[in-house]
Amino acid sequence: MTDKQRTIAAPVSVSGKGLHTGVDVTLTFKPAPENSGIQFKRVDLDEQPVIQADCDHVLDTNRGTTIGSNGAQVATIEHVMAAITGMQIDNIMVEIDNYETPIKDGSARFFTEALEKVGTVEQSAEKEFFELDKVLTYYDAEHKVEIIAIPADELKISVMIDFETEVLSTQNATLESITDFNKEISSCRTFVFLHELEFLLSNDRIKGGDLNNAIVFVNRVITQEELDRLARLFNKPSVKVLRKGILNNVDLYFENEPARHKLLDVVGDLRLAGVGLKAHIIAKRPGHGANVEFAKIIKKYKVEKEKNRFEPPFDLNKTPLFDINKIQELLPHRPPFLLVDKILDMDESHVIGMKNVTMNEGFFVGHFPGEPVMPGVLQIEAMAQTGGILALNTVDEPENYLTFFLKIEHVKFRNKVVPGDTLVFSLRLLSPIRRGLCHMKGIGYVANKPVIEAEMLAQISKKNNP
Repeated sequence: MTDKQRTIAAPVSVSGKGLHTGVDVTLTFKPAPENSGIQFKRVDLDEQPVIQADCDHVLDTNRGTTIGSNGAQVATIEHVMAAITGMQIDNIMVEIDNYETPIKDGSARFFTEALEKVGTVEQSAEKEFFELDKVLTYYDAEHKVEIIAIPADELKISVMIDFETEVLSTQNATLESITDFNKEISSCRTFVFLHELEFLLSNDRIKGGDLNNAIVFVNRVITQEELDRLARLFNKPSVKVLRKGILNNVDLYFENEPARHKLLDVVGDLRLAGVGLKAHIIAKRPGHGANVEFAKIIKKYKVEKEKNRFEPPFDLNKTPLFDINKIQELLPHRPPFLLVDKILDMDESHVIGMKNVTMNEGFFVGHFPGEPVMPGVLQIEAMAQTGGILALNTVDEPENYLTFFLKIEHVKFRNKVVPGDTLVFSLRLLSPIRRGLCHMKGIGYVANKPVIEAEMLAQISKKNNP
């Protein structure tokens, strides 16, 4: 059974302070239409700009992941992204009234609980998964970071951390299935070493931090005077160091909670690749910078695979996206001037059409009858009709529109097309469609070898327009 996309059933809000800015902030999750993905909206800014949660929009990965576009930024999004991913939500609008998400207790738990409270609803569109067919790798020798993605039937994540200290050395954590995220990972809090905490405080960072939203590890001898100073800074009656080298601010939920939190960050940051992933992720010493770089590697490979879907070799035996009857609903042409038999594949910017060239074609009677060759102008027309289907597929009620080609250039005929050939056209948009203008490049193939190529400019017009 095919999985369907999901959004949330109703709006729900989470309020708190931003970790680094200390400002009060309210974050509101809202339902979103199918295929819209995860978006953040800065409702406190003029025009309320929207930022798509995408690795290409990442601006900073120092102490958290910050995204920005359209003149706006949202900081520390990784725990929100992890909660959304753990809930297996595909489409959601995250409205936020300040620069940074609320830190709460340093985990994803409060976001997960809010989303669980309102629940999710199934949508009509199919859920998109990216299934790896090769191993992808990232390696940073300087920081001893390595991330690998191995093909798998579902998302599985294994994390190893090693801070090479007595209080926090090697730890491992594994998420066998994303369905276990809420129970096993969501509540795991961020952590910091005492010397990092002191540095951040002295540099006017973590204004919204207190000893309740991080596990603080102490990896050196600390005096009572320093402990008293920390107690005053965080408005605590006292601060002590446990035998494990952890401040007595929190009790660990799991012995390997730091490794589980790093896994939480991996879940949130890798969602910035923009797609549900079927792979086993193995991450050694991950961090936000490495996670985002690996998300970019995944996205780049996905884009390349999608592009190659429209290049030879073509699967001519697959069930067509449009058969001849559906094509006749879109195009005004009829035999003998309907020159496309099938549409094999199509998305927002590509289309593949097929024409079976038979000896029964009327033009072979008079076009080199002793050595029949398909006229080049009809090859161009067949390519144009294929492109016309892509153009018409972008408008509502396409049967009420026509495509008129305004310009054809850079035409090259590379090989003859003869009876018995199967001519496959692959066309892609050279730029987004604007004001009804559609600019495409097409290549025609026979037996996976190019026989014709051209660039075309078309106008989409409503029928009966003067």
